Amino acid sequence: MFAYIVRRLLFAIPILIGVNLITFALFFMVNTPDDMARAQLGAKQTTPEMIQAWKEDRGYDKPLFINLQASGHGTITQTLFVQESVKLFSFDFGQSDSGRQISADIYERMWPSLAIALPTFIIGLVTNIAIALLIVLFRGSTLDKVTMAVAVAIMSVSGLFYIIAGQVLFSKMWHWVPISGYAEGLDGFRFLILPVLIGVFAGIGAGTRWYRSIFLEEINKDYVRTARAKGLSEIKVLFGHVLQNGLLPILTGVVVVIPTLFMGSLIMESFFGIPGLGSYTIDAIRSQDFGIVKAMVFLGSVLYIIGLILTDISYTYFDPRVKLS
Repeated sequence: MFAYIVRRLLFAIPILIGVNLITFALFFMVNTPDDMARAQLGAKQTTPEMIQAWKEDRGYDKPLFINLQASGHGTITQTLFVQESVKLFSFDFGQSDSGRQISADIYERMWPSLAIALPTFIIGLVTNIAIALLIVLFRGSTLDKVTMAVAVAIMSVSGLFYIIAGQVLFSKMWHWVPISGYAEGLDGFRFLILPVLIGVFAGIGAGTRWYRSIFLEEINKDYVRTARAKGLSEIKVLFGHVLQNGLLPILTGVVVVIPTLFMGSLIMESFFGIPGLGSYTIDAIRSQDFGIVKAMVFLGSVLYIIGLILTDISYTYFDPRVKLS
């Protein structure tokens, strides 16, 4: 097990380098360091000397990938890509282009993101599995057909529509919850209930159809027919056998998502004014703050790789046939 984890972590290094390389290339194809300096300093009040000083202070005066003015290894190491990448791999995110400590911002904004993502994930998971089991219990019936039609309809509508409709109905018209904002402690519940409910509802369609397909595949296997032949009721078969054996494919999607819960929801946080990591990333893209963008992309990649490793490890506990070496 230990050797497997070490091997997977070593395989993750070139992946992270590739992700970081693409991030650098895409960002600097759209913006030059001079554009970034003008965006931070103010386009009408900058001079060439101020722009050069801003770039030197943040290291943006170095070549991006190849330094032709250096010699030997310096042609590669004395570049913006290598020097910034080394910091990222040591989880030193440095400062944003506006001068704030990125690590401190991530720690501060991680909790509002979790306050939305965690209940949305748990409630959505339980709801989707419960509805899928109910549909499988009455498979082929009118309930099954109507529920699947509703699920497809929910999937076909953009999540942005549910956000706007929820704000109009529950906040502007009925005044049940605040339309946006955030508060610490128990007072934050009234700000979180609407985005959580919208997140759960928007995911019901896809989640229900996916879990239904998993359970339908299990319910036609030999062990289910054997359980029925022993006289077990359909409910006992469904909950005692089908649900248990369907956990393995469910883990594939669930465990991968858990580490990424820290990253928050980009659209949800922006529309509801939640000061989480999602809105933090959106604001950084708008302000062309490359320091935050590269840190968030790198952190998201690391969390996703951790999720994949946790998924493989969890297989060994739920399926004795799986061995990691």
